[in-house]
Amino acid sequence: MPRIAIIGAGITGVTTAYALTQRGYQVTVFDRHRYAAMETSFANGGQLSASNAEVWNSRATVFKGLRWMFTRNAPLLLNPRPSWHKYSWIGEFLRQIPHYRNNTIETVRLAIAAREHLFGIAEREGIQFDHERRGILHFYATRKEHEAAARVNELLRTGGLDRRAVTPEEIRTIEPALNGSFFGGFFTESDSTGDIHKFTRGLSAACERLGTTFHYDTDVQAIDSLDGGRIAITRTAGRDTFDGVVICAGVGSRSLAAMVGDHVNVYPVKGYSITVHLDDEASRRSAPWVSLLDDHAKIVTSRLGVDRFRVAGTAEFNGVNRDIRADRVEPLVQWTRRYFPGASTARVVPWAGLRPMLPSMLPRTGRGKRPGIFYNTGHGHLGWTLSAATAEAVSSLIDNR
Repeated sequence: MPRIAIIGAGITGVTTAYALTQRGYQVTVFDRHRYAAMETSFANGGQLSASNAEVWNSRATVFKGLRWMFTRNAPLLLNPRPSWHKYSWIGEFLRQIPHYRNNTIETVRLAIAAREHLFGIAEREGIQFDHERRGILHFYATRKEHEAAARVNELLRTGGLDRRAVTPEEIRTIEPALNGSFFGGFFTESDSTGDIHKFTRGLSAACERLGTTFHYDTDVQAIDSLDGGRIAITRTAGRDTFDGVVICAGVGSRSLAAMVGDHVNVYPVKGYSITVHLDDEASRRSAPWVSLLDDHAKIVTSRLGVDRFRVAGTAEFNGVNRDIRADRVEPLVQWTRRYFPGASTARVVPWAGLRPMLPSMLPRTGRGKRPGIFYNTGHGHLGWTLSAATAEAVSSLIDNR
């Protein structure tokens, strides 16, 4: 039985482990944390959102970023301090602008394909993860914003997504809890939400039942090619050999790829979330059940069961920095108070995570230069949405090598 190692026990690593275990491989997963899903897969926005598949490589995004650069509470914040990694990444990002249309359409198609894989896994393994299949509503305050969204909608529909325009009256019907006046919106009934941490932990337990081995509290220190195409991994507690290795290490993928001679230019783009605990009946009634996306503020929401409401957003280019800044959390709290005034924000838990983002905004799924090296990484803000499909893709590639 071929032995495959996976580096990383976030959503992409665990879905890859499951796909390979289902195919009969002997799978070993290494992660530097004590448990699965302790970094970017811990408390993200919760959306399984093909409707949020637009890549960021557009002139409009660049102009917004320049305007926001010196505003501390802006949705997108760039630390101008010089860094070769940051500015080389930005250079590659700008060179992808001509591919904006094709990359957006490709991302939509991948997101749609991922849905059925993920839903099938959850049903097959009995994973409970506060899944809500109520759709995702994008709302816009002005005609200009809505017209820009309509142009994006054409790309999403080209990729196969059924997403329809809705009037202000329909917005109130779809989500009565949403407070405010809007020009219009778009609604994607096929999108859904869930708790990524619960899903990933549940799937890691299923993998263990099926024979996958997990080594936690383990740092991978070296990856070496051996004769016969085998791969040696030197880790905290020794050295192991495998027939192949899949790097699914999020923002750590760049340094691991460098060990084997590959350029995988993942940059850590920090995002924030708050989990609002709905401790009283009035708050539970006042919080929305339908998932929302405010494109102007770059904020998304998910209802995680009866008593939790997740609000997430912002993008911060500041290197490997996991600090939770009060001035970045406060806009999320204020946004919640504005649109859901009846929901108490007395008990709010903040979190920050590093999205592993490639300049093209598409994940790296495929072979490395050396035999036996594979990648499933760089999913950016859509790791939860795309992971089940990219796991299948890399597993099929390993089957056919």
